[in-house]
Parts: sequence; structure tokens; C-alpha cells
Amino acid sequence: MSKTYRIKDIAAMAGVSTGTVDRVLHNRGKVSIEAREKVDKVLKEIDYHPNLIARSLALKKRYRFITVTPQYAPGEYWEAINEGINRAEEDLFSYNVEVERLCFDQYDKSTFDNLIPKILKKDCQGVVIATLIKESVLELTRKLDENEIPYVFIDAQLKDTDCLAYYGTHSFDSGYMAGRLMGDQIRIDEDIALFRFIRKGEFSSTQVSNREEGFRTYLEGTGHTGRLVTLLLHADDDDNNKQLIDSFLKANRQIERGIIFNSRAGLICDYLQENPLGQHMKLIGYDVLEPNVKYLQSGLITHLLAQRPEVQGLHSIKALFRHLVLKEKIEKVNYMPIDILIKENIPYYNNYI
Repeated sequence: MSKTYRIKDIAAMAGVSTGTVDRVLHNRGKVSIEAREKVDKVLKEIDYHPNLIARSLALKKRYRFITVTPQYAPGEYWEAINEGINRAEEDLFSYNVEVERLCFDQYDKSTFDNLIPKILKKDCQGVVIATLIKESVLELTRKLDENEIPYVFIDAQLKDTDCLAYYGTHSFDSGYMAGRLMGDQIRIDEDIALFRFIRKGEFSSTQVSNREEGFRTYLEGTGHTGRLVTLLLHADDDDNNKQLIDSFLKANRQIERGIIFNSRAGLICDYLQENPLGQHMKLIGYDVLEPNVKYLQSGLITHLLAQRPEVQGLHSIKALFRHLVLKEKIEKVNYMPIDILIKENIPYYNNYI
């Protein structure tokens, strides 16, 4: 039968004072290496697990985390990220953890910049950051470092920062894999369409840039001699996009394959399906959203690459909790699987969290 051990019991077994045991358990104050090793040895022998719920409630301490993610509509990619965040908040309710959500327009850099002073004024113990807008994120992290507030990255990793952890795919490798999938479908001299959405402020998403770099690197390594023809579309101008697609298809009738490096493959397929010149084209896209799945099943999309967004959201919040409350060491880089989906296996895909 399991036994409940008091601090005084652990102290007697380790041959140290109760104060020393208290400092080890709560990771505070100075403890000699010898004393810490004695206490740790006893804790391992008795398989000690503190009653963290009781501790948190007794201290009446609340932990507020802030998430900084793009605005989203129902069914969009960032809704899935937030489903994982919601799940984490529910799981940690008993530990007095609450999450405040702040959102920005991913196509307008200024909306992220405007959040930075608001975040710094808030009483929070940790921040989860979607890293789409690199320069703005780096500015925020510099401020968080100055205030000794831990932060976790999702979506894409940024080097040369002091982030607590990253949860997401290896963006370059994801694009490299997309290049291989494309290379298996085309002739070595075949042209490829790259669809990209324009953002305000002349910047590109960190994730998208890294994926495109990986994609280009793979094709260059195969000796691909065809052109990569980029079409820039507008995030919020549907009528203009239709005209741009029409002009592009008329000028590039030879192109039969295309790729988009974010979750909007379904929207591109909508445009292509409406245009007689685009119905022969096939795409590679990202993320398991309903419109993307529909076109994967119809054959207009040949492959979807998925990155388990719910899992990213869940673990980003729990990493802050484990670091601040459980005092655990957190693995800094946590890559998600890069799932490759085709119409034959999409019915069986389930992103468990």
C-alpha cells in the first residue's frame, strides 16, 4: 500500500533539515549539491509525487497565460490551434490556470505591433506566440526577455531567441517533402504555379517562407529546369483574385501543377474550378480543413501535408504550466509529425489530443 510522506519524514530519511527538503521541493533558496542529492535520492526511492492541486489551491496563486494568434473564422486552421488551447485550459482548471487570448490580422503587421504594449501591461506569467510575423515577434520576445516572462512558439521556430519551447513542424523539411511529392508528378522541365497571398507591410509568413525555401531546394537538387511561376493574390479581395487567376491561366496554359504553402488550398481550388482553363490543374496544399479535404477527395488536390494544430495548441499551454508549476525541464524543440494525406487515407485520419 502507498504511504503518505511528510516533509519531516523525508528530512529524517535524507539526514537533512525540514527546511532543506522544503527548499528542494519548491525549488527556492540555496541548497548544497550534497544535500540536494540526498533529498533527490529519497524522493526517487519513495516515488514522491506532490499534491499539486492542494498546493496550488492552498497558495491561492493564479497563473495567467496569454496566447497571441491570428484571427480566424469557423473552420479555419487557427480555430484548430485554439481548440487545443481550450482543451489545455480545461485540463488545468483545477490548478488555477486561465488563458487570455489576443488576436491579430495575419495579413496586417501593424495589428500585431499594436498588441505588444498591451501584453507588457498585463499581469501574466507566460505567453504563447504564433510566429508568422517574424520582426514583430522578435520585438515582443526582446521585451518578454527583459521582464523574465517565458514564452512558447507555435507555427514556426525562430532562431536566436530564448524561447522556452517550440511546438510545430520543421518548416523547411515540410517544404522539401512537398517538393519531392511534386517532383514525382511532373516532368523535369515542367512549369509549376506557386500561389501566395499578399500581406500588408511587405512581409511574408515565417512558415510560408521556410516551406517555399525547402520546396525550391528539393527541385533544384533534382535538376528541375521548369519555371516556378508565382501568382500573388489578395487576402480579402475575392473579385480581384478571380481576375488575377483568369489572367494567370490565360498566360500560362501549359501549367498543370501548383502549390500553396498555407491552409488556403481549398480557396485556390474554388477559383480554379470556376474557370474552364483551371479545371485541369492539380495542387499540393497544407492542413486538414473541410474545403481542402473536399478537393482532396475530388482529385483537384493530390496531397495535403498536415501538422496537428490541436496538439500544438495543447502542448504549448501545458509547457508553460509544467515549467512554472511543476518546475520541470522542458524540451526546447518539439517537432510535430509531417503527415502526408491522399484521398485514400484521409477517411481514417484523426488528430488525437
